[in-house]
Amino acid sequence: MSDPSPADLAAALLDAARRAGAEAADAIVITGTSVSVDVRGGELEQADRAEGLDLGLRVLIGGRQACVSASDARPDTLARMAERAVAMAREAPEDPWAGLADPAQLGARRDAEGLELFDPAAEPAPEALLDEARRAEAAALAVQGISRIDQASAGYGRRDIWLAATNGFAGGYRRSARSISCVAITGDGTGMERDWSSESRVFAADLPTPEAIGREAGERAIARAGARKPRSGAFPVLYDERVAGSLVGHLASAINGTAIARGASWLRDALGTPVLPAGLDLVEDPLRPRISGTRPFDAEGLATAPRHLVRDGVLQGWVLDLATARKLGLESTANATRGPAAPPSPGLSNLELTQGDRGRDELIREMGTGLLVTSLIGATINPTTGDYSRGAAGFWVEGGEIRHPVNECTIAGNLREMLTRLTPANDARRHLSTVVPSLLVEGLTIAGA
Repeated sequence: MSDPSPADLAAALLDAARRAGAEAADAIVITGTSVSVDVRGGELEQADRAEGLDLGLRVLIGGRQACVSASDARPDTLARMAERAVAMAREAPEDPWAGLADPAQLGARRDAEGLELFDPAAEPAPEALLDEARRAEAAALAVQGISRIDQASAGYGRRDIWLAATNGFAGGYRRSARSISCVAITGDGTGMERDWSSESRVFAADLPTPEAIGREAGERAIARAGARKPRSGAFPVLYDERVAGSLVGHLASAINGTAIARGASWLRDALGTPVLPAGLDLVEDPLRPRISGTRPFDAEGLATAPRHLVRDGVLQGWVLDLATARKLGLESTANATRGPAAPPSPGLSNLELTQGDRGRDELIREMGTGLLVTSLIGATINPTTGDYSRGAAGFWVEGGEIRHPVNECTIAGNLREMLTRLTPANDARRHLSTVVPSLLVEGLTIAGA
């Protein structure tokens, strides 16, 4: 007899919840397979294969809710899950904002047809992944000056996701991912520097070659040889495209409904006001085909759709699930995300910032003297004031030209001021879920030598 499908398991969880006394419930079922291979020195260092099942059940009784999770699909386990969740909910504090979507709010779309989230090609054999990792490592080692490879890896994963609820929603979809990465090292001891290259795609055919990825890792590491601390002071900072998305990530966190509902955001009073320079838009599009962050519906069954978070520099709205929307007296923006062990919470996918009309090299020439950041380390962000401080490494720019690599420095400023002084380049990569170009920010404080 075949194993029950994710849809069957979700339906069984809901039936168990009803029998246990739940007034309403939703269930999420995730099945998946992942394979990864790591290589060092041309030899297999580690190979992993994992097959998993995650079951999540949320039950509601009045204004109380509880979540439980398991990885065992036996009927008696499902019954115990439901009984435990109902017992927990009866003891939980009342939450007037918790609850499922009204049936009229549910999206009509129940699958990911047309979004190309799953590569139908056969799962790669471990030998094929091993060959890719070895080729990436060899290409990095072929770059003159590379002393060794920290790790070269190749991987594959697929997941089936199914969501169902007692309000009538039932839907699911399948995802796949292929990846290759390499970390290269130059120098030894205190003079050692490293850098990396990593690529991931939904479809294996879209991946760059292992040789291109390994070569890029090696070239990036060599460029960091001889890094030293920059001088301290107030200078412009150019965030390379590899790390520029972090600035948009801080903006996204500040407009998350959870932070807004708690009053714990440095943008809590910014709705309808400029948060980016005029002319810049920040758009969320959860329906971009062939992109890892795409989702046809949110974790509460609401239809996802493109929308402007920022238009012409002005903040248009918050990022809301049902609970935070109810608390704020607003409508959900279909941004609920969820794992098996927790209730829904707001989250974004597939962000895109308006690109500029100049390349990164042109911005380097224009910045004069300052810092090009290619790596960020740690973070100290005050969520209520936006005060910002991060460790960084990259390259020192003087006279509009890159002069030498730098490390062990800190950049600091205030996010609300920083975001209104952005100048975007035009080098964003379209295959990423967060499409953000290199960003030049004026007047940050650099603490170095």
